[in-house]
Amino acid sequence: MATNITWHDNLSHEERAALRKQGGATIWFTGLSASGKSTIACALEQALLQRGINSYRLDGDNVRFGLNKDLGFSEADRNENIRRIAEVSKLFADSCTIALTSFISPYKKDRDSARVLHEQGGLPFVEVYVDVPIDVAETRDPKGLYKKAREGIIKEFTGISAPYEAPEKPEIHLKNYGDLTVEQAAQQVIEYLESKKYI
Repeated sequence: MATNITWHDNLSHEERAALRKQGGATIWFTGLSASGKSTIACALEQALLQRGINSYRLDGDNVRFGLNKDLGFSEADRNENIRRIAEVSKLFADSCTIALTSFISPYKKDRDSARVLHEQGGLPFVEVYVDVPIDVAETRDPKGLYKKAREGIIKEFTGISAPYEAPEKPEIHLKNYGDLTVEQAAQQVIEYLESKKYI
């Protein structure tokens, strides 16, 4: 636990937003492995950047190999993984960047904690549930993870030997069963952000 620390006030979020001519928000993609979270988040990031809107994507590749490389996949480590991601995405949102997080984030309490953290900072938090049935996710499985989980090679694998608690009231529910294109999914998110005047 950190001690002897003092918060130092800087520019307010409102001042920063006025100077940068953009607000910040966190778009929190959640869903099973191979649901399409990262693919959709990547397309959304490109679409936002093409509009001149500063955004940045956080996913397993740039977080698990760096900031969170000391964490495994136990429930406690998954909780800590999401806690850190929530804190980092909040900093991005406060900097007036659209933070796109793409993580399974299987536990409702962890996603709720991330939401509360943003709400306490007066920052928008948009939960996007990329909904794919487990059998569909298994047919996609580009890394062969489900197969290894079924064979017992990978322990504590979400959807097989570890739970996934689906969002009950996400801001955006993307049913990615096969007829939804990546572009259509990204456009649904953009339309929501426009409707809320987040972009």
